[in-house]
Amino acid sequence: MEAGQRKNLQIIAPCVAVIAVMLGLVAYSPKLYRLFCGATGLGGTTQRAYLDLDVISKRTVTVQFDSNVEPGLPWRFEPEQRAVIVHLGEQKLVFFTAENTSDQAIVGHATFNVTPLQTGIYFTKIQCFCFTEERLEPHQKVEMPVVFFVDPAFAKDSDLRSIDTITLAYTFFRSASPANAQDLSRFLPNAPSDPAHGQKLFSERCSTCHALDANKFGPMLGGVIGRKVGSIPGYRYSPALRSASFTWSADTLNRWLADPQKLVPGTKMPIRVLEATSRKDLVAYLTQESQQYESQQHRDGVKPSQPTDPNTD
Repeated sequence: MEAGQRKNLQIIAPCVAVIAVMLGLVAYSPKLYRLFCGATGLGGTTQRAYLDLDVISKRTVTVQFDSNVEPGLPWRFEPEQRAVIVHLGEQKLVFFTAENTSDQAIVGHATFNVTPLQTGIYFTKIQCFCFTEERLEPHQKVEMPVVFFVDPAFAKDSDLRSIDTITLAYTFFRSASPANAQDLSRFLPNAPSDPAHGQKLFSERCSTCHALDANKFGPMLGGVIGRKVGSIPGYRYSPALRSASFTWSADTLNRWLADPQKLVPGTKMPIRVLEATSRKDLVAYLTQESQQYESQQHRDGVKPSQPTDPNTD
């Protein structure tokens, strides 16, 4: 290669590399921007969590709801409640209604933000329908849940002392990537349970404290269906659970997830699953795992495993 060609190559190669990097940033910029906004609250982007807080403040804020639909998308979309008053740290369940007014199935994609913008970092959603592809069948109408709380740290931010109202706004657009859409009919009351979704929820929201085969902060949950409450050997239950006398079933587990304090007054379990579809899927997953657990124990010819890590529920 001649000297001139080598010199040209030394100039061209870095330029090509820079162009490739820029193209990569362009391709991934929406995802990178979303991650950045989620970490900083920029632009009113809310936080995402899989556990609620066991701390509820006396201070309250009003949370208002707004909904919008892209022109040309034949959907009706609106909140079922225009505003709620919540204590900081209090988990709250609200619903939005979506209806497809057309004669064909349509996939939508929702974005959201909160205002004032600086409150976004304190507004935390445990469950919502945003940033996923969602399909509505012709003339189908569904109620979509949103579970959220406002972080108690909101009260310590001196810049927010005069703010007592937050607005959560969603906008639905027609999806540009409808191939792998979820079906919004999963929120219908007669929808079948989904153990696979329950497994995902267990991993996201339960696995910090629970495992199927060992005690952690909470007792093991393998084989929980059909087991007497408070009966895992070696686990230090609270007095409330030790004195309870029922057996875990799909019904009692659903009631426990909805409100542990109502089912067993005095229990120390702080977490609730307010949304019925999520509870149904979690119960379906734990029922399936219990059946597999018992079958394995029977095949092995051994008694159920007895974890020994002492904790409190």
